[in-house]
Parts: sequence; structure tokens; C-alpha cells
Amino acid sequence: MRKTSYALTFIAVIPLLIFNILSARLPDWLVATHTVDDTRVTVRYGLMERCERITFEAPDPSNVTHSDYSGYECRHFPLREQDKCETENKIFCAAWVSAQYFTELGIGFAATALVTLLFGVSTHSRRRRVWRAVAGLVVLHAVFQLTTFILVAELYRMNRFPGFDHAKPGSGFVLNAVSWLVGFGVAYGVIYTGVAADRGYRWAAGNRYYYSIRG
Repeated sequence: MRKTSYALTFIAVIPLLIFNILSARLPDWLVATHTVDDTRVTVRYGLMERCERITFEAPDPSNVTHSDYSGYECRHFPLREQDKCETENKIFCAAWVSAQYFTELGIGFAATALVTLLFGVSTHSRRRRVWRAVAGLVVLHAVFQLTTFILVAELYRMNRFPGFDHAKPGSGFVLNAVSWLVGFGVAYGVIYTGVAADRGYRWAAGNRYYYSIRG
């Protein structure tokens, strides 16, 4: 493959890694809002954190500019005792922790793909072969991100956690979807270009293209 193709792949994988890191760290995969009297409670569920904001609205409707925020607190999520991970929410906690693990694996594969790209373009012989490793790593990244997406989506759809009753998908959920969708697209592009280079197409192999030896 040409150096240009590897450079474009490198540029495409960087946003994937950024999206993965953000989606894993942002506490807003699911956002639930509850209003009782003059109190509004907003709970944000991330893969690793649960953040809660309580807002006391002004009792006078004409005074719409006044509100008193009591605070914003975050904690690790899920916790064994507070989230009842050893009793009724045992299955939920196991699945949610698995989603955390899968997204971390996705981050690792995306980072490894970047390192492989830097290493692979150093010589012409490596450029001829390394695209397979890059494509495999990007596919693995996308598969693990998709697995995380499926787990969270299923837990949300089935209301496996009491706080999900009135929740809606947030930015972390969206970033995860973008990462695996784009990841599969990047992997397809690498495979298509790599196969074309192996077959001797100049646009893929560059000026130093080659032909396979036929018996």
C-alpha cells in the first residue's frame, strides 16, 4: 500500500481513539430526569460514573430566572452495596462492568493500530504486509465497541436498572455508536485498498507497485 493510504488511515483512527476515550469517560450514556414538586433531579449514568444534580426551582412561576442548585455529585458506578450488585441487580452489574471492560479493550486495539501504522510504514516490505494487521486491529476495536453498545442498549431497553425508567441516551452513547460505525468503515477501506495493492493496482500500491507471479 502507498504511504498516503496509511497516512489517511492514521488520520481516521485518531478520532476513533478520541471517541472511545470520551465515551468511556463521559458520565452521560443515559440521562434520567425526575421532577417532584419544585425539585428536579437529573441523574447521568456513565460506564464508570453516576452523577446526580438536584435543582430547586423557584415556587413563583414569574421568577423564572431564580433557581438554587444544591450541588452536583459523582461516584463510581455501579457500587456493590449502593446499587445492590449482590442481590436484585446482580445481572445488571455484571453486564455493565463487562461493557466497561469491552470499551477499554476497544481503546487498546485502536491505540495499537496507531502504533502499528507508525511501525509499518518504515519500509516498503512492511507496507506490503502490515495493512492486514491494521485492518484486524480496527475490526477488533469496532467489534468491542459494538458489543458495549449492544450491552448498554439491551440493559436500557429492558429497564434492568430502576433508574433507567425515564432515561434517554446521552452523548456517550452517541459517541460509542459513531466510533464503531466509522471503525467498520475504516476497516473496509483498509482491506479494499490492501487487496487492490496486492493485485498490483497502481492507485493502491503506488509507483513501486508489483505483480503477483503466476505459474
